[in-house]
Order: sequence, then C-alpha cells, then structure tokens
Amino acid sequence: MKRKINIDKILVAISDTHIGCQLGLCSSLVFLDNGGEYKSNRIQKIICDYWKEFWEVHVPEITGGLPYCVVVNGDTTDGNHHNATHQITHNLTDQAKMAYDLLKPIVEKCEGRFYMIRGTEAHVGKSGQEEERLAKELGAIPNRYKQYARNDLWKKVGSHLVHIAHHIGTTGSAGYESTAVHKEMTEAFIEAARWGERPPDMIIRSHRHRYFETSFATKKGRGRSVVTPGWQAKTPFAYRVVGGRQSQPQFGGVVIIESPTGELYTIPKVWSLDREEAE
Repeated sequence: MKRKINIDKILVAISDTHIGCQLGLCSSLVFLDNGGEYKSNRIQKIICDYWKEFWEVHVPEITGGLPYCVVVNGDTTDGNHHNATHQITHNLTDQAKMAYDLLKPIVEKCEGRFYMIRGTEAHVGKSGQEEERLAKELGAIPNRYKQYARNDLWKKVGSHLVHIAHHIGTTGSAGYESTAVHKEMTEAFIEAARWGERPPDMIIRSHRHRYFETSFATKKGRGRSVVTPGWQAKTPFAYRVVGGRQSQPQFGGVVIIESPTGELYTIPKVWSLDREEAE
C-alpha cells in the first residue's frame, strides 16, 4: 500500500484499547494459540459496538470523505502486568494477533496515514517493544530512527502544530481533573520559549481513559490540551481510586480538524456504561 504522507487537515486520535484484557476492546470471537476460542463478554460486545460506530458512523460524518490520519496513542495491548488475572491470555503473541485484526481495517481506512505511540511499559513491554513489533506489522509510519511505535509525535494538522504522547498525570478527584492537563500545555509553552522554538497549538495525551480538554488564549488563537478517552472498562485496579470506583468508564476518540477558516477544532465522541441498578 502506498502511503500518502503529507500535511493533512484531519487527525483522529484514539488510545488505551488494552486488547487482550477481558475488559478491553475485543472482537466477538478470538482464536488462541493452542486451538482454543474466546468469546467476548457482555461488556466487550458493548465496547465493540461503540468501536464500530466510531469508525463507521462518527468518523465518516466528521471527515466527509476527506483523507485523514490516525494516531493510536499507547497501551494498545494489555500485556501481562501487576500479577493481574483479568487477561484473556498471557500469551503476548495472541494479544498482538487480536490487536492486528482490530487495527488493520483502520490502517486501510486511513490509507496508511497511521501512527503509533508507545504506552506504559507494564502493558506493552520495556521500551514499548510489544507495540513496536505490532506497529511494524501494521505498517505504521516510522520516525527518523526507524521506530514504528514512537515515544512521541510532532504532527502538522493543516497549519497547526500538535504534540502527541501517551502519559499524563492522574488524580483521584474530579475537582482536580484539569490540573495536570492544563499544566502540561503550560510546560510546553515554557519549554518552547526557553529554546526559541514554536510552541504546539495543541497537545494530546491519554493514559487516564477519560476525555478532558482545557485551553487558554494565545496570539494565534488558543493553546489546547486534550486527553483522549480509552476503550477499556473498569478493572480491579480502578476500584482502588476514589474517583475511579465511583465513576463510569469512558470509551471513544477525538477528531482534530482544521476548518476552512484556519481554526483548529476538536470533536470528541464519548460513550459510557449505564450505572448498575439498585438491588
């Protein structure tokens, strides 16, 4: 497939699919290494329906048939982490095959304008080695060091500059949810000023599994800091955190688009699950 690498005006950002987890993104039927089968559970079927709607309805409606880039911003597979037992399998080759089957159609939809960012080492291996293998097999666009899954990405979206990396600070309180997100953009402007470089017009982070956005005015318009939702329901680890154990999981992605007037817009699509009924 011939890639069209150019300055596109539309970028679709997703993250944290955690494929291989019993609470992560999963196709309806998975074939395992030793001939066994895994059928997705009720929650995974709901997540997969959201996934299909995102790519088959939401993204086409927003893009209107125009070309777009896709970035998967880390934690594509769940890995074998923290002595957890909620994975479908601890065979990382099986997890990579599941991820390939789900993401290859997305690579085809964006005609190879596809990037991958390395996530958390606990999930994707030291130095993101599992994501690197997967990204190469998917045909992700490599950086100048020939890394197919990068640690970060500076991406032009029309005339705007966007910086993308996986990690962002977290909090257990909804009252402080904006703190690390806003701080991240402030730090980006300070670092750019120190070295006389162009600051990003937008930064994109993930890792929290919760959509959030903050902005401030600049001479050129606005500086924006965006956190993408994920594609994983609540694992046992989420119930350790005050905000996590009370809130519902979020699923979806963000479309970043430059308008004909040159304004940069974010168009998020976020779903959740209904709260359990009282007994």
